[in-house]
Amino acid sequence: MNMNRTWKLTGMLATAVIVLSFPLSLLLNRHAGEVHQAVAVFTGGHACIECHQKEFRLWKGSDHDKAMSVASDSSVLGDFNNAEFTFNGKTSKFYKRDRKFYVFTEGPGGLMKEFRVSHTFGVHPLQQYLIPFGSGKYQCLPIAWNTIEKKWFQMAAMVYKPEDMKPDNWLFWTNQAQNWNSMCAECHSTNLQKNFNPDSNSYNTTWSDINVNCEACHGPGSAHIEWARLPGMARPRDNNTGLVVKTSKIPSRQYMESCAPCHARRSSMGPYDFGHPDFLSNAIPQLPVASFYYVDGQFLDEDYEYGSFTQSKMYMKDVRCGDCHDPHSLKRKFEGNALCTQCHRADEYDTFNHHFHKAKGEAGTSFVNKEGRKLGPGDGNLCRDCHMPGRYYMGIDRRYDHSLRIPRPDLSIQLGTPNACTRCHDDKTDLWALQNVNKWYGERRKPHYGSILADAVAGKAGADSGLLRIINSNLYPEIIRATAIGYLSSYPSARAQAAVRKACGDPDPLLRYTAVENFMAADSAELLRTLSPLLNDPVKAVRMQAANRLSAYKKEAFNEIQYRFFLKALEEYRKSQEYVSDFPTGRYNLANYYAKLKDLPKAEENYREAVRIDDLFYPAKANLVLIYYQQGKTDSVIRLCRNMIASNPDLTDGYYYLALLYGEQKKYPEAIALLETASFKPASNKRILYNLGLLYEMTGQNDKCVKTFLKGLGIEACNFDILYALYAFYMNRNERVQASPYIEKLKTCFPNEKQVQAMYDDFKRKR
Repeated sequence: MNMNRTWKLTGMLATAVIVLSFPLSLLLNRHAGEVHQAVAVFTGGHACIECHQKEFRLWKGSDHDKAMSVASDSSVLGDFNNAEFTFNGKTSKFYKRDRKFYVFTEGPGGLMKEFRVSHTFGVHPLQQYLIPFGSGKYQCLPIAWNTIEKKWFQMAAMVYKPEDMKPDNWLFWTNQAQNWNSMCAECHSTNLQKNFNPDSNSYNTTWSDINVNCEACHGPGSAHIEWARLPGMARPRDNNTGLVVKTSKIPSRQYMESCAPCHARRSSMGPYDFGHPDFLSNAIPQLPVASFYYVDGQFLDEDYEYGSFTQSKMYMKDVRCGDCHDPHSLKRKFEGNALCTQCHRADEYDTFNHHFHKAKGEAGTSFVNKEGRKLGPGDGNLCRDCHMPGRYYMGIDRRYDHSLRIPRPDLSIQLGTPNACTRCHDDKTDLWALQNVNKWYGERRKPHYGSILADAVAGKAGADSGLLRIINSNLYPEIIRATAIGYLSSYPSARAQAAVRKACGDPDPLLRYTAVENFMAADSAELLRTLSPLLNDPVKAVRMQAANRLSAYKKEAFNEIQYRFFLKALEEYRKSQEYVSDFPTGRYNLANYYAKLKDLPKAEENYREAVRIDDLFYPAKANLVLIYYQQGKTDSVIRLCRNMIASNPDLTDGYYYLALLYGEQKKYPEAIALLETASFKPASNKRILYNLGLLYEMTGQNDKCVKTFLKGLGIEACNFDILYALYAFYMNRNERVQASPYIEKLKTCFPNEKQVQAMYDDFKRKR
């Protein structure tokens, strides 16, 4: 019942941040990159045109070129000729005045107001518009221009639920979720410096090119220009022509990671540092877990290609972005199936006997599916249709799943995941699709990692065996092996922790990072022993996470060299979270950081800021309750718990923490009522039942006590606290026969625990 114990059990060690092999060649190239980074500066893409006319012509007019522009008659595509657009009974107006662009629309507080458009954002298939606010902030207007159909549309309402669009919700366009500086800017301009000041909650965001120009991929170009100006015989042959980033004659993985900073869903750790070739020295990619991906790894929320492509067999076979897309124009190198038949035999795969769909111009029927797409002959015979099914993002932007997988209606039936067949034929069933697949290709199927991951998500017994197979096999993509490490943390067996410990030394940075994040040691000494060598890891994300995990350790725990590395890596961690402290997750992680350092006022400040940014960010509220409690602010505990109950009635932390406080205040009926309510919520857990059982025992409600403890064991059969509580309950009443099964279960579940062995020996001795 003690809240200090609860503190240890809370998610304070968790990070909300939002998530690759280490070949010797990267180590060899690292030194050259860092040398150039020290001297090279950004010159602007215009300095490249003279020597690179061909590349410039390909780039001109591309989506990278049009990524962002100052609003002008040439850049603005939307109708600002006194156009009107009505949504939810409110009419927005678009017009020009004095050669400037304006919109009259709903703003802060739900009030209709005039706003000036400063910049265009994107070009195909939609164009958004930026509105300047105070303190250097720019916000993305939710009404966007459909550049295909030439009309305005409410993008936000197509992306989020309509009820989320209230002005006080952080998703509303004037709030932080739609802030350009933090959410969008770093991938639409070159040399973007966010320059957020957390003290003043303001920005001084700058760039060297307003769009995605040459140096966005090749790095600062001044040293390259100096190299180019030298006479041919005077040019060094070993410095990558003075470019900071090497882009030719490099491994496919290194090539991929040059695109990943913008084409991956990731959490940035600071302004992009071109001197570090490892992706995880700049950002942490999102693993393919719910709710971002389907359980088998198919894309669900926006993933920006990287998270999908790194799951693919193509990636495992060293196919890279530039094999399909021209790196300067961004266009596909070939149209239709010719893109795939660069490698795959056309006479085998580009035939009816492979895809079983009619070609364009052949006789056949057409239909319109529920998505509104008209389909008929000529659809379904493209490799992309079956192996890269599409989804709409940002309302109208159809993107394709780059995991390049074989359609598996059998997995759809088993796991509830989509498949390409019924995505088009959405009036048919998955069984219909499976019957046709079996008829065409036979019934044999290769096992898929999705089945193992699904079992782990469901918490099925024995799923750890499958996860271990994934982790220990190089036949699986690294991003899936890392995902398996994350899921394995729910199976705290000795062999599971041995596998995670081993992964802490894996050559792949993503596996090392995920292992460090999820390693649960038997004791503090083992945690220190395992993670301290990684405080000097060459990859920033790994050493930062190691320092974060060890941040509660005192100086005396480290030797002199370890402590020096620890302080340096911990400072990197703090700065990385300050960089994203305009996000609720950044503030949350900073608060966790300060809480582990016992700086409770700083922890409180950052939890409160996380809640201010997003009042629905529940984890920050849950941890803020505990900070209030530790500081003796009981009135604040009660107020916040009641707020949590009112705003999130199906979540249990508010009930739980308030009940603990009432229990300490000996307000037992109030505490019991709260825990009884929480015990019937979908999110109810064993801790609620454990504490409720104790309260029943304290108030003499013995039948309810035993039933509640047994209900908790139904959730977790080897829960130490509940097993001990039942054993003590019966022993206190000298009911040794009833106590016996629980001491035996404790011995079975915890054979190496000295405390359990002592209790067991004592029980047998007094028999």
